[in-house]
Amino acid sequence: MGKMVTTEFLSTFAGRRVMVTGHTGFKGSWLAFLLKEIGAEVLGYALPAEQPVSHFAALGLAKSIRHVEADVRDGARLAETMIGFRPEFVFHLAAQALVRPSYADPKTTFETNVMGSVNLLDAVRQCESVRSLVYITSDKCYENLEWVWGYRENDRLGGHDPYSASKAAAEIVFSAYARSFFAHRPELGAATARAGNVIGGGDWAVDRIVPDCIRAIGSDKPVVLRNPNATRPWQHVLEPLAGYLLLAARLREQPMTYSSAWNFGPPSSEVRTVLEVAERIVGRFGRGSIVIEPGAAKQHEANLLQLNCDKANQLLGWRPRWNVEQTLTATADWYKAVMDGTEASMVTHQQLRNYFPELK
Repeated sequence: MGKMVTTEFLSTFAGRRVMVTGHTGFKGSWLAFLLKEIGAEVLGYALPAEQPVSHFAALGLAKSIRHVEADVRDGARLAETMIGFRPEFVFHLAAQALVRPSYADPKTTFETNVMGSVNLLDAVRQCESVRSLVYITSDKCYENLEWVWGYRENDRLGGHDPYSASKAAAEIVFSAYARSFFAHRPELGAATARAGNVIGGGDWAVDRIVPDCIRAIGSDKPVVLRNPNATRPWQHVLEPLAGYLLLAARLREQPMTYSSAWNFGPPSSEVRTVLEVAERIVGRFGRGSIVIEPGAAKQHEANLLQLNCDKANQLLGWRPRWNVEQTLTATADWYKAVMDGTEASMVTHQQLRNYFPELK
């Protein structure tokens, strides 16, 4: 993989107030833990973790950061919390983050991903302390035509399923706020970030390939695949998080230069099928089996989706540090270590150091 810029940008956050929405989720818990490790004063705002077992709970984050359990759909509470905390940096990750549940409950998906994002942007509009906003949506915000090449930041937005449509709508809402309100605050840098499929230790969500594999292995059942030939731009959770942090630091330094949309994902050479991912996870554990269930996927689900990340590569200097083999190995090893009795916080701490060897 290409060499990423050095991580001196991480020191930007030491001693600074940082607000993270969705910190009880998979990506959010990794981000909050990393920010805490580098010395930021972190406030997390999110609903309680959904799964009985969660990365957030395993890390003990409720006791080590400012933890607020609340809903982004509660605009008054969100604005009150942000204005009271006076963050300099805001990372917005709170979302209903899965395609299949969006079919079961489209209304909640739109309420959370669209109106929740409206509430977040309006809170930023009211909070004069914010200097850097990274607003995370999804690679699924693009109108997916199943191209073999990656989508660029200026490609058409859209979505077949409610989740994808909600993320495209969230991008349009951001654009309106950026042009109507944030453009009049030259000291505020605000950008959207779109990442490909993210994997890593601590994800326990239903209908995601890696946690589904881990649950099957743990219960001595076969891994059931509904769409084995679907390809995804798999990347370790730390890859986009490093991109978000780098982007936030640059937004703070040069808001006018970096306030736009950014893709974060691996090169096309790192794309793998769902079946290949499952085989790698099972192989790393040394046990388990895989079963393909024909016709299991009744709702539409994209088979091919990848991002073009030339903009982040060239203008931010961001590049993935781990290839797909390193990513899958680190992911499987995290779960294996935790299932063997090692504390999740210790495994997470060590993997942060493996990814960022500059951290002491």
